Amino acid sequence: MIETDFDRARTFRGAYTALATPFTSDGESIEIELIPMLLRRQAAGAVAGVVAAGTTGESPTLSEGELRVLLDACVVAAKPLGLKVIAGAGSNSTAHAVHLHRLAAAIGADASLQVVPYYNRPSQAGLLRHFSTIADSADLPIVLYNIPGRCGAGLEPATVATLAAHPNIVAIKEASGSCDAVSEIRRRCDLAVLAGDDTLTLPMMAVGAVGVVSVVSNLVPERVAELVAAVLAGDLREAQRLHAALFPLAKGLLSLEVNPVPLKAALAALGLDSGVVRAPLAEAAPETVRQIESLLRAGGLRERQTERATGREVVSA
Repeated sequence: MIETDFDRARTFRGAYTALATPFTSDGESIEIELIPMLLRRQAAGAVAGVVAAGTTGESPTLSEGELRVLLDACVVAAKPLGLKVIAGAGSNSTAHAVHLHRLAAAIGADASLQVVPYYNRPSQAGLLRHFSTIADSADLPIVLYNIPGRCGAGLEPATVATLAAHPNIVAIKEASGSCDAVSEIRRRCDLAVLAGDDTLTLPMMAVGAVGVVSVVSNLVPERVAELVAAVLAGDLREAQRLHAALFPLAKGLLSLEVNPVPLKAALAALGLDSGVVRAPLAEAAPETVRQIESLLRAGGLRERQTERATGREVVSA
């Protein structure tokens, strides 16, 4: 294994919530004043941190101005709570990713999340150059994000191991769905691996991952944090129990429609309304909403009515 100045598997381990961006009911603005409440709820659930402006946060629809204000609000709210903030700052343009990475560093994020360039479909050599250039551009830790299903290209374990030699590349969110990929990465280097799929948290951690970037923890942060903590403590029986209890909600929720459409419908049903999804996404179909409500009830989560507060500060696109 590569020798490093610190144990990366310990620095970036635990449960991280892929935060849904709270838009207004018309989707035209971000309700920034909701951020402190959302982060207090995550801290109360004992997660390690949040990922802001990731896939679940609908990052492709955010203007740079919105991204800046969203990240700043998350950093300000997270610091007193002891939460890490991983800032979604990736792009399929290397120059733009460098710009966003530097922005995340200036704002005070703990790391930036750098996704595999989408649509371009670069080679492994291209990916090495892309991520190395970003890592050289600012003294801020990078969490690689491998999600070939959305990007059309993926990081191979050998490429990940080469990138792990860079001191600023500290972790990878592995959303390929492959436990073999986790095993190969951990065999080749000491990079911290975070599971990228809620249903695979336990199996990926069993072969070397040290946490998860979770969607379902928007709903039940304490349950996801407990599962991760049980695995890290070596309590397999408790981890299996927690996984079995969480699995139907995680599997059902994220198989109904594309993320974060069902998540936002579930948040609304629980009185944690995060507004609409932005175009080109569409609101959950009525049948999807009914299925979500059934999943929540089966998971012991009670729906409650709420009204969105008025007069909150908003950020326009």
